[in-house]
Amino acid sequence: MPLRPARCYTKFSGPPYTRREYIPGIPPPKISKFEMGDIHKDYDYEVSLVVEEAGQIRHNALEAARVIALKRLSVKLGENNFYLKVKVYPHHVIRENKMLAFAGADRLQEGMRLAFGKPIGTAARVYPGQEILVVRVFKDHLLVAKESLKIAASKLPLPTRINIKPLKQNQSSAG
Repeated sequence: MPLRPARCYTKFSGPPYTRREYIPGIPPPKISKFEMGDIHKDYDYEVSLVVEEAGQIRHNALEAARVIALKRLSVKLGENNFYLKVKVYPHHVIRENKMLAFAGADRLQEGMRLAFGKPIGTAARVYPGQEILVVRVFKDHLLVAKESLKIAASKLPLPTRINIKPLKQNQSSAG
């Protein structure tokens, strides 16, 4: 199995750590927009990026996937010929017990005593079959949407697949 990035925070055990009213100093998620493009057009297909394993996706990985998919779609199709949506939100707060790593550090730090950790970021917990990104496009732009989601999938720490769903009934069978 090839090594995947973000190994430290991809797997999870235990309940999610989400109660923001009790957690001081949570960094804000890097995701700036969740919906891009034109929602009002009558698109033909919905192409979705679906995760195949349970795990966590950090907010910076989600933002990287969103940015590359948006850039690819807007360059190839134009600003208003698609609709892109990020379907997950990073609720889970990730903690890290930072350890000093220089000469003489063993006399300064407490080790495992009170090792609860400080918030360092947020992550979205995802489960098999859950959609991460969804793109709606016209029939002519289907290959570009698949290609952009494939590139976006390379930014995520979990294995994914691409699903294609037609949004309209086939008009040729109606006649």
